[in-house]
Amino acid sequence: MNRTPPKTQAALLEAMQERQVTVGRVRHKLSDPFFVLATQNPIEQEGTYPLPEAQQDRFMFKVFVRYPNFNEEFEIARRTTTTSSDHIAPVLTAEEILGLQHIVREVPISDHIIRYALALVRQTRVGENGTPEFVRDQVTWGAGPRAVQFLILGSKARALLHGRTHVATEDIQALVKPVLRHRLVVNFSAESEGVSADDIVDRLVAITPTKEDELTSDARFQKIFAS
Repeated sequence: MNRTPPKTQAALLEAMQERQVTVGRVRHKLSDPFFVLATQNPIEQEGTYPLPEAQQDRFMFKVFVRYPNFNEEFEIARRTTTTSSDHIAPVLTAEEILGLQHIVREVPISDHIIRYALALVRQTRVGENGTPEFVRDQVTWGAGPRAVQFLILGSKARALLHGRTHVATEDIQALVKPVLRHRLVVNFSAESEGVSADDIVDRLVAITPTKEDELTSDARFQKIFAS
């Protein structure tokens, strides 16, 4: 996505936010379900077009794709260097996917878990009440309300995938990095010290209590929820 010009990036944003694409003066509605995947090459950044923070915020997750392990790379080499091809069969229909999306939203989540997600996200906002000192010193811009929404929705889906019908703090903790890492803008001071957005998130998880009484009684978190 960082190798496409701004006009193409704007078309990507239109698809994500307005669920349509425009060709000339003709608008084409996108049918449900659909989602957008975008890749970003981490090398050769000169001459590329970094996606603005407001557009990055539209993405639910930012996931790092590492090198495959030995067995995975073995399968890649074996399958892609012969004349044979695999037959891909549909697993779900469009209607079934939409039904599953509805089921995810029905997964219950307690107010305590919502407060925990809020506490993690709201502490990233520089200048707000209750923001830790290390965030004020190392972060230029924090995460907005969309981060909380995606964190809760992703946690509901994870709970179902792990055989649970309710969201737990472990679901929030498992997804807080992919949800927040592209929404936190670290400053020059942090970059010069090798501090990444993931490092900031790790420290926030370490200092944020998981018990309901600790979240509501600590003066710092009272400021976070009151502001």
